[in-house]
Amino acid sequence: MDSDRFRKLLDASGPFASVYFDDSHDTHDAEAQLELKWRALKEDLERQGAAEALVEEIGRAVMDLRPAIGRSGRAVVAGAEGVLLNERLLRSTAQPIVRLSELPYLVPIVEHGFHRPDYLVVEVDHTGADITRQVGGGVRSETVDGGGFPVHHAAGAETAGYGDPQLRTDEAARKNMRAVADRIAELVDAANIDVVFVVGEVRSRSDLVAELPERISQRVEQLNVGARHSGHDADELQRAIEAGCLRRHLSVIDDAAERFTAEVGRQSGLAAEGLDAVCSALRQGAVDTLIIGDIGDATVVANADLTTVAPNENVLSEQGAAPDRTLRADEALPLFAISVGAALVRTDERITPADGVGALLRYAPTLH
Repeated sequence: MDSDRFRKLLDASGPFASVYFDDSHDTHDAEAQLELKWRALKEDLERQGAAEALVEEIGRAVMDLRPAIGRSGRAVVAGAEGVLLNERLLRSTAQPIVRLSELPYLVPIVEHGFHRPDYLVVEVDHTGADITRQVGGGVRSETVDGGGFPVHHAAGAETAGYGDPQLRTDEAARKNMRAVADRIAELVDAANIDVVFVVGEVRSRSDLVAELPERISQRVEQLNVGARHSGHDADELQRAIEAGCLRRHLSVIDDAAERFTAEVGRQSGLAAEGLDAVCSALRQGAVDTLIIGDIGDATVVANADLTTVAPNENVLSEQGAAPDRTLRADEALPLFAISVGAALVRTDERITPADGVGALLRYAPTLH
């Protein structure tokens, strides 16, 4: 998961409340159930010593967000300035989680979060395409008409002397596909679009993908939800888009697991595991992807302004920093990874790094 969207947490002030719970809206009494859930969460926050103002801010975030349809989870993270994150999860945590601590707790969002990337939806046929851009929460639509005509083969023979009509229709269709492909490339390059979802009948989709540059075709997800102008259901299209985003999210985890296993196996120095090695790589800014497994209740130490982290006081002192804070590793390490621009991945049984934490590195640092 790209950590850029969490960077605002680096400048926020604590203490932080991190709340995760089941936010499903699939029963007739879902609203009443939500009120009961919030009451239990509120009691837990108050028991841990959360300030009244902080509890009220979280309460508004919990109750005011439009409810999800069906099964879902919710994440709310708040600090001294108010609510910082309020978003839905693909599924809820096994049990409600309520933490009041020095740092925000982000691991459940990394594991269950659904961060929709910037994307295009291209509904294509051989006459052109309708393109919808979703970038930064904004939506814009346009139609591309390549001007090629006709694109349908005649039912019978045409008048002789004007060339092969099939060749003319094929070239008109290719002209339209090239126009659509050129426009897609312009939009992707201008806004650094992450995913291009292509909708249409099979031949139209495959002909379009064939016209795209490889750097663009690698971002394509073909959706089998109907042809252009077929009146396909908008909800079905949205579900297909979300499923496509989830597949890409899971592929990121698969890639990270494969790379980590390969780099550890070849002892390339481009992977680190265990608290000692990962803290050292974070201090040197070498972490490209932080891999978070089962860290448990492990702790790390940091200096007063949270610029240096180490597995224990002795190591931190060796770095010339005064040990000032003892922090939970599952809270501190993701924040330090965010500060160096590293991606965050929550792993599962596919890999089990030492101490429950590993990292893919940008370069081979000196690991202390």
